[in-house]
Amino acid sequence: MSDTNSNPASAPSSTFAIPGLPRAPTAEAIDHTFRAAVGKLSGGLSTAAFAAAWSDWAIQLGAAPAKQATLIADGLTRTQDFLAFNAYASRQERLSPTADAGPDADLRFSDGAWSQYPFNVWARGFQHAAAWLKSLPHDIDGLTEKNSNLVEFTVRQWLEALSPTNFLSTNPELIELTRREGGENLKRGVQHLLEDLARATRKQGPVGTENFEVGKAVAATPGKVVYQNGLIELLQYAPTTNEVYAEPILIVPAWIMKYYILDLSAKNSMVKYLVDQGHTVYMISWKNPGPEDRDYGMDDYLDLGPLKALDVINAIQPGPKIHAAGYCIGGTLLSIASATLAGRGDDRLASVTLFAAQTDFSEPGELSLFINPSQLALLKAQMHEEGVLDAKQMGGAFQMLRPRELIWQPMIQSYVKGARDPMIDLLAWNADGTRMPYKMHTEYLYRLYLDNELSSGRFPVHGVPVSLSDVTMPMFIVGTETDHVAPWKSVYKVSHLTRSRDFTFLLTSGGHNAGIVSGPVHPKRKHRVHTRTASDPSLSADAWIEQVQPQAGSWWPVWQSWLATHSNAKVAPPTLGAELVGYPILGDAPGAYVHG
Repeated sequence: MSDTNSNPASAPSSTFAIPGLPRAPTAEAIDHTFRAAVGKLSGGLSTAAFAAAWSDWAIQLGAAPAKQATLIADGLTRTQDFLAFNAYASRQERLSPTADAGPDADLRFSDGAWSQYPFNVWARGFQHAAAWLKSLPHDIDGLTEKNSNLVEFTVRQWLEALSPTNFLSTNPELIELTRREGGENLKRGVQHLLEDLARATRKQGPVGTENFEVGKAVAATPGKVVYQNGLIELLQYAPTTNEVYAEPILIVPAWIMKYYILDLSAKNSMVKYLVDQGHTVYMISWKNPGPEDRDYGMDDYLDLGPLKALDVINAIQPGPKIHAAGYCIGGTLLSIASATLAGRGDDRLASVTLFAAQTDFSEPGELSLFINPSQLALLKAQMHEEGVLDAKQMGGAFQMLRPRELIWQPMIQSYVKGARDPMIDLLAWNADGTRMPYKMHTEYLYRLYLDNELSSGRFPVHGVPVSLSDVTMPMFIVGTETDHVAPWKSVYKVSHLTRSRDFTFLLTSGGHNAGIVSGPVHPKRKHRVHTRTASDPSLSADAWIEQVQPQAGSWWPVWQSWLATHSNAKVAPPTLGAELVGYPILGDAPGAYVHG
């Protein structure tokens, strides 16, 4: 028998409401509102998580006298070196601050201008301070890896913000540039700052993005919109060859950004490349959700996304199986779709390709800094208030993972040097952000990132758990060497989760975006590729990279050749759309959703 008074914090199931007066907000609603307000003040970061990490560090360091002694001794040694360097440098005409610095040497100070006094002393001191501060969270028994990483993340933000390279008065290169130009660089920098602020106020993209108009300069491969629902438009691209492979390709892009990263300029459009090689390509273009779409969940993204797209393709091209490819979070959804179909005995997929997509989130890389219960509770509250998570907040989190390259260097370049880096198609795409609906993103973060349900067979689709071990069709998996969003070793883990009897893993140079969008001809790219059959032993990621040698060139032709090998003979191109079975042409690609 339950005791109704056992939980004083619980509310009665129903309360008397006075007509005409609004109901009082629930405790959960009050908490959401408070957390959302805190998130606005903290820039979307959970101060509780960082406070807990630093508290844990202080407690564990307090119980580690040997580590304390090591830090003190190292600090004294570095102070002694700094004082000696200062004394010697003051009597020399030039002395490099990186001289005899060993692993502490910072390449930002390698220019000859930094050899002048007192700039070389400031640089030397900064190098010592940086190395000492970076050692704070390491080699302390009892300090969790997650808290150690949060402490290190905080230190990195401080150091990158306070680097002498960021300030005109402490950077001899900037001083010389300003002297040489008579201050014109600063004048241009102010103009750039005012221009950027004005564009931000008008909600315009960065300078130069207007040169990459969607549908003309990018996302310009000819095609038609053959289906639309409340979440996707399905694009079917026009053939450019007299015959095409029988099996069409469905691409499921990430909905964190616009689909056309895979259809950029003609020279690096994956869609155009595949079409020109004789493939029929279908692309999902996700709607950019607004507050009215807050209740779309993962089941909706699955049903209205890849599963519905497969139905449409089957109607337009009845008979052949379908090659499916997914990118980033779109690849994760595709893996869920594949497991769902396999569990239902549905064999419509000819193969599955994943680009930089994780299925096991136990080691998600640097994004794990933002994956903890406190941080997710803050994000959930913000999304609950707004209905969506704004693209700017996600972009800010990614920038903080690379503050030097993505925050400080661009600011110095534009506002102090007075120079604009040329806009390119990939950067223009990157500025075209999207929002995340409340329900989907909450489920995604908690069920996949935090609880890792997919890899353990606990992820539910309409309440029924799906298992990646049901997936047996051929798979082609692509990881990128310097990916900080989906680290390649994390991507590789799918090799141990499925029962694919024809499994190919390819590792390409580059990062999460540039490594995938490499173009069919790319002189700076290299890749490693290996195929495992059912009789071959499974390899760990470390063993894999030791055994597989790199090859020069883009990975695109390798994948296209694999697709051709796993396809049947070529046939006449299908019609665009199929009005007779309910899928008329609704308009030209790239459609309407991409402009949202």
